[in-house]
Amino acid sequence: MNTVPHFIVQISTDGTLLDFIGCRDSNVVLIPDIILGRPISDVMPSLALPIMDFAQQALPAGEIRKFESDFRYSINDCSYEVKLFVSGPDKILAIVHDITGKEADALQTGSHAYQDSLTNLPNRYLFQDRLKNAIAHAARKQRLIALLHIDLDNFKRVNETLGYDAGDRLLCSVADRCMTSLRKTDTVTRFITEDTESLMARIGGDEFTILLTEITKVQDAALVCKRIISLLSEPFIIERKEVFITASIGISVYPSDSDDMTSLIKHADIAMNQAKKQGKNTFQYYSESMNTSTLERFSIENKLRKALERNEFMLFYQPQIDISTGRVIGVEALIRWLQPDLVLVKPGQFIPVTEETGLIVPIGEWVLRTACAQNKTWQSEGIEPFNMTVNISGIQFQQDTFIEMVAQSLYDSGLDPSYLKLELTESCLTKHSENSIKKMNLLKGMGIQISIDDFGTGYSSLNYLKRFPVEILKIDRSFICDIATNPDDQAIVRAIIALAHNLNITVIAEGVETKKQLGLLRGYGCDGAQGYLICPPINPVSLTQFIKERMFATSSKM
Repeated sequence: MNTVPHFIVQISTDGTLLDFIGCRDSNVVLIPDIILGRPISDVMPSLALPIMDFAQQALPAGEIRKFESDFRYSINDCSYEVKLFVSGPDKILAIVHDITGKEADALQTGSHAYQDSLTNLPNRYLFQDRLKNAIAHAARKQRLIALLHIDLDNFKRVNETLGYDAGDRLLCSVADRCMTSLRKTDTVTRFITEDTESLMARIGGDEFTILLTEITKVQDAALVCKRIISLLSEPFIIERKEVFITASIGISVYPSDSDDMTSLIKHADIAMNQAKKQGKNTFQYYSESMNTSTLERFSIENKLRKALERNEFMLFYQPQIDISTGRVIGVEALIRWLQPDLVLVKPGQFIPVTEETGLIVPIGEWVLRTACAQNKTWQSEGIEPFNMTVNISGIQFQQDTFIEMVAQSLYDSGLDPSYLKLELTESCLTKHSENSIKKMNLLKGMGIQISIDDFGTGYSSLNYLKRFPVEILKIDRSFICDIATNPDDQAIVRAIIALAHNLNITVIAEGVETKKQLGLLRGYGCDGAQGYLICPPINPVSLTQFIKERMFATSSKM
């Protein structure tokens, strides 16, 4: 861009030209005395519409705000860049630069202004410029265009294991493979001369985007996505090692998904994230239902951020019994969210959001503190002591301050550590095994018991059972629900119980709903059970009554 502006104009919010400054190198021949006071639409029609749009955004109700924007326009084979600023309560300042020569140089030489320095692909700025032109062209010709948002799956793992240099080489190889292997009619080229041609760009990190203008039907975009996924499935050779990478792709289509650039980009990104949720290495079209789902997620996130400080969470407790005696041996704390409109939200509807946002850390701490305090209250009321089980998220467990937080919760509540049981998932342990072992040994040294939740559904391994100080296994409900009729489930449950007992580990079955299930588990030698047959999750007052009734029933049988 020239350091000296081509010209500067100041207009009022009603479009009247208030001031004009033509610079020394300007070839614009305008006489201020003649043009001042006239509507800008008469004097500079190419500037009028974008400037008036800006005025409506920047000066709502005449209120001064810090606001700036820029755009480009072309006239008589010349290109201009315009920067807009708020210059008063009812004034807009437009500074215009002639970029004709510089834009041409950028396209010919691969200037850093428009080119990604790593892959030599067009960058975000050039891509947005071309997308804007493509939309205008498609509107005139009544054609379709498709936008593909490509995000490499688990790319961070490459950087962490092979280093950032290897990661950069992989990005270049991904770009080359897509560029050289797509069929010619896709017109996916590094640099282009026509504003309406398709192109591929790198828009940051491990994200790429492809603009397809040569499609005749919406389904054509899927064919390109399938080919990209197939191409990327072949191994890359990086530092003499085979590296495998996959991609998730989101598709938005003009004009069905949107008719403006910003929304098309956003919708492709939403669709890409939906592809991630579908298991990655796939593609998804944008749909309004996906957008609605995203908005609902944001709404839940915003409500969750306020829920803790507003005391909207509560704990329900589900008892665990000794199968041989029927005595209550523990309870599991289960969080519920009671919203201000009295709608009770179950964990599956909001826990994933807390983990994605990091809110699981403060919420998990609240759960632990509340559960410890409640168990101590029950003991103070004369109820026979039992274990309190608290589920711990993998994100929470990996926090550097986790051990300190547990210790502080026990100290503040006055609960003896031997009555606290922390429940972890298999994946939580196997992701960071050495660090997990250290923390688990510290917890065991404090007298806390460790339980493995949902055993059998993850990467069950004799190795980690041998290495980790695990004292309790919980058989996942998926193996219990059909145990009365499915011989495979029966064999699995018997094997888990035998394995655990050989390692001196207690076994608790969850999801027990029928007497037949309970009878089989008793015959297999399972130690404990929980489920709706015994008692559903209930509030502390109801659980107090349940425990007292259970204690009376079991003592009367003795």
